[in-house]
Amino acid sequence: MSFVEYSDFIQDGDVAIIYLGHDSMMPVKVQQGAQTQTRYGVIRHSTDLIGQRYGSKVTCSKGGWVHVLHPTPELWTVCLPHRTQILYTTDIATITMMLELKPGSIVCESGTGSGSLSHGILRTIAPTGHLHTVEFHQQRAEKVAEEFKEHRVGHLVTVRNQDVCKDGFGVTGVADAVFLDIPSPWEAVGHAKAALKTQGGRLCSFSPCIEQVQRTCEVLTDHGFEEISTMEVLLRVHDVRTVPLPLPDFGPDPSAQTQPETGEEPHPMCSPNPPSITMKTTTPPREMPGHTGYLTFATKPRT
Repeated sequence: MSFVEYSDFIQDGDVAIIYLGHDSMMPVKVQQGAQTQTRYGVIRHSTDLIGQRYGSKVTCSKGGWVHVLHPTPELWTVCLPHRTQILYTTDIATITMMLELKPGSIVCESGTGSGSLSHGILRTIAPTGHLHTVEFHQQRAEKVAEEFKEHRVGHLVTVRNQDVCKDGFGVTGVADAVFLDIPSPWEAVGHAKAALKTQGGRLCSFSPCIEQVQRTCEVLTDHGFEEISTMEVLLRVHDVRTVPLPLPDFGPDPSAQTQPETGEEPHPMCSPNPPSITMKTTTPPREMPGHTGYLTFATKPRT
């Protein structure tokens, strides 16, 4: 099992995702002889998980059942242990696209936090890219480094415990892209520029407040960055429903010849209760998730 490579069968030591429902999932470290308690009963790792195919339907001790899914960055995002506020798939997908990441890219990130974005980056840049991620908090840095090894992506990432605003990313002139998710990103713009490759490179800064965006854009301009733009990504999910709709009644057909009364049923289009059809339709949500943060993108000029 690896978060960047797919495996068919569950093995001892894997991290599997137990799918109990659309809004209920949990990660499980598969271990010989271990058990996991769910609301549907106990899952015994030795008999119920190890050797089974990912995606299998597993029956629990109480008769209920769950699905066991292969871990992906998207699934990890919705069930990871929160040590900090995290980025979700809507923003992660936009960041990955706008930073033009691809297999082989070198990326610098700060701060690492709970590792939600980090896993998305690693899946995109594998198998030959590398992520240099900086986390100010020592315990969080140690924990996320441990998770990277457990998820078998440790060879693709270097975790540093330092203050990016003072000490930078630990690399110079190598990064294709830099991502900043810190309280004062403007203080790290100089280090980000130094970490980026000499021939261009992209930068993204995530900030929840527009005042942070303003200061960051000013400093980006002072450092010669180009193509500076800020966007806000809002997810609007439409609800798909099955509804009956009556067929329209346009009255009698004027081109038809008048028929004498024969006691026959009138044409369906002339019936007081016209027939209806059933169809799929979508309705917009009455409520939707609002602001997460502003994404500011910029390009380092080629020198």
